[in-house]
Order: sequence, then C-alpha cells, then structure tokens
Amino acid sequence: MTMLWTIFVILLVVWGLGFAFHVAGGLIHILLVLALISLIYNLFAGRRSR
Repeated sequence: MTMLWTIFVILLVVWGLGFAFHVAGGLIHILLVLALISLIYNLFAGRRSR
C-alpha cells in the first residue's frame, strides 16, 4: 500500500510540473488517470477485506 501512495504522489508532482511547463501533457494526464483509478480501486478493495 505504501508503494501505491508513493507512485500516486510522484505522478501528482509530475502532473503539476506538466501544467507548469507544458511538457508531455497528454502522457502525464493518462498516467494520472491510471493512478487515480488504481487508488480508488485499492481503497474500496481494502475496505471490503477488513
């Protein structure tokens, strides 16, 4: 679970830099969406297992 949060934070920072410098905007947005989907899935899956 810690690795998921680390990846999420890194992608969030890179996404913010993409807005600031307009570098690889499309790719960063796709990665951010994938990270959010993964985060939401793991949050709901974690609640069911408890």
